[in-house]
Amino acid sequence: MEVFYYMVFGVLAAVVAALELSKSNKDRINTSSAFNSFKNNYLIVYSLMMAGDWLQGPYVYYLYSTYGYGKGEIGQLFIAGFGSSMLFGTIVGSLADKQGRKRACVTYCITYILSCITKHSPQYKVLMLGRVLGGIATSLLFSAFESWLVAEHNKRGFDQQWLSLTFSKAIFLGNGLVAIVSGLFGNVLVDTLSLGPVAPFDAASCFLAIGMAIILSTWTENFGDPSENKDLLTQFRGAAVAIASDEKIALLGAIQSLFEGSMYTFVFLWTPALSPNDEEIPHGFIFATFMLSSMLGSSLASRLMARASLRVEGYMQIVFAVSAASLILPILTTFVVSPTKEKGGGISFSGSIQLLGFCTFESCVGIFWPSIMKMRSQYIPEEARSTIMNFFRIPLNIFVCVVLYNVDAFPITVMFGMCSIFLMVACILQRRLMVIAEKPKAGEWQMKERDTESEPLNI
Repeated sequence: MEVFYYMVFGVLAAVVAALELSKSNKDRINTSSAFNSFKNNYLIVYSLMMAGDWLQGPYVYYLYSTYGYGKGEIGQLFIAGFGSSMLFGTIVGSLADKQGRKRACVTYCITYILSCITKHSPQYKVLMLGRVLGGIATSLLFSAFESWLVAEHNKRGFDQQWLSLTFSKAIFLGNGLVAIVSGLFGNVLVDTLSLGPVAPFDAASCFLAIGMAIILSTWTENFGDPSENKDLLTQFRGAAVAIASDEKIALLGAIQSLFEGSMYTFVFLWTPALSPNDEEIPHGFIFATFMLSSMLGSSLASRLMARASLRVEGYMQIVFAVSAASLILPILTTFVVSPTKEKGGGISFSGSIQLLGFCTFESCVGIFWPSIMKMRSQYIPEEARSTIMNFFRIPLNIFVCVVLYNVDAFPITVMFGMCSIFLMVACILQRRLMVIAEKPKAGEWQMKERDTESEPLNI
């Protein structure tokens, strides 16, 4: 493997280590022992849940191909997963608010374990069922756990700023360190031990079962709106009204969909971008480098959110602008760098530049996750948190399904250009959100005016 890959990985690892070891009191949040115990319990569970997810990711496509399915059939399976997340996500989100977030987290574990079991069958219908179950599980993973955490954090009376600490640590571990370790562990199971492409899915089931046991034994139940007189349709209507009546929630949903849509599109594009002429690139090592970049971002996010003087709404504008610039590099390199037509070989000079840009984008992803979680905890009402969060995923899933269906219809530069435009729009919307968030409400103005009038003049 080329020295270039080791250099990039080594520099990123050194920067992450330096950031973590050099944190001063300004970069740390003083907390209580009760909160630390609560936080550590959640981080253990969240890491186990993400391990169950990350173990599967690199081997889904490979498993389907070993069963003899072609690109078109595999594409339909992936579309089924995103489609089921879109169709059933809002339903399971509403049930989580009504029936309990702890139950929803347990349901995630059971659903994803069943999805893993279906991977043992080569039959297309069974695999399709597994993708549908996986789509439902994904909706629960990205809504139920966060909703339980926010509600439980507030119920226990912890400081609101401490929530950002849990978010940043969860992304640092779950979307960074756990992803890297899971990739290496999966590689050992499949390649070193020769247990076959189903082995990572069996390992994922074990991690999910352990996490479920911890949830059942240590977590308490909390609800959004447990009132018996509200059916699912009423909850949907309430969530839709909340989004339509509050511009901050609507902007937050649009920002999330634009960024995540670009992020999931990037997942499909980075491989052909780095190897347009079938260059030999170490996919697993590059994936680990991306996850290390994400860890760098989450480490930066923890520093940013620890400073009370910095607003999330402010620095996220810069993050979206930088991410847009990083994804426009594949377009720029086609004009600046002379393309090579030699087949095979190592990564090209153009590919090396793009890899650095992609690492920058992944660092922005690492900042995005804890920051968007912080904003959601501020703006989304508690009684319909899971429902609204899954409403946000509807346009995202539609977008990803369209991209998957037309992935071969457009040149790769057009796709990257589209993602860059989406990210710039997210930057503009983030600016609008900050302006609205800074405006005091009419009631607050009236209170200030009354207070001013009631104050005696000191002469």
